[in-house]
Amino acid sequence: MATRQLKQHCKLSQDSQELIRVAMNELNLSARAYDRILKVSRTIADLDGKIDISPEHVSEAIQYRTFDRTLWV
Repeated sequence: MATRQLKQHCKLSQDSQELIRVAMNELNLSARAYDRILKVSRTIADLDGKIDISPEHVSEAIQYRTFDRTLWV
């Protein structure tokens, strides 16, 4: 999914944006990690049968990302 598709299909609510912003700062994540979190959030929302990405979907995607980082350290 390119940047244009991310902006189209992965729109976040204000709460979700704040959650991902805090995670980016606290976990020192890159822009690439941000894109990956958005993609995984979209997948989680799809699997949940939801049209919108909720903060719960973003939170779960962040947990997967941090879990992934701990395996490679």
